[in-house]
Amino acid sequence: MNFISTIIVFTLMWWLSFFSLLPVGVKADQNPILGHDQGAPLNKHLPMKLILATVIAILSTTLIY
Repeated sequence: MNFISTIIVFTLMWWLSFFSLLPVGVKADQNPILGHDQGAPLNKHLPMKLILATVIAILSTTLIY
């Protein structure tokens, strides 16, 4: 696999793992402030999900390579 193919596979794996991790650990606010959506999450944990998606993408790209 050449360099461009590796970058494409990594990008696809990163987005796939990131979108798969988005709903993990999300809890809705039981008493939302007036004007806020009832389904909006309290704490999204995005920095941890970004790091975890990157690690998963690196491992899966390595496995594919």
